[in-house]
Amino acid sequence: MVLEVALINVVPGHEDTFAAAYAQSHEILATTPGCRSVRMTRGVESPSRFVLLVEWDSVEAHEANFRGTERFTRWRELIGPHFADPPLVEHFVDVPA
Repeated sequence: MVLEVALINVVPGHEDTFAAAYAQSHEILATTPGCRSVRMTRGVESPSRFVLLVEWDSVEAHEANFRGTERFTRWRELIGPHFADPPLVEHFVDVPA
């Protein structure tokens, strides 16, 4: 399992419309094969900053089943207009305790 972390800065004043667009587009991402869970959080100190957390079976599942498909295009059409700048996206794996 890998965790995708996307830091998203939203245009100030677009926070509520971005959150509504996320709610509308959530199912597109959540039903992608290889997607285990999706969660969006919003900054307390920086309310225009959001963090998207997605658990994938693998980086390949993210890239092949979402980023390389029409799902990503539809997702981006809904939420993308609210981005202040391109999101910073990275993948992470758990560190054994």
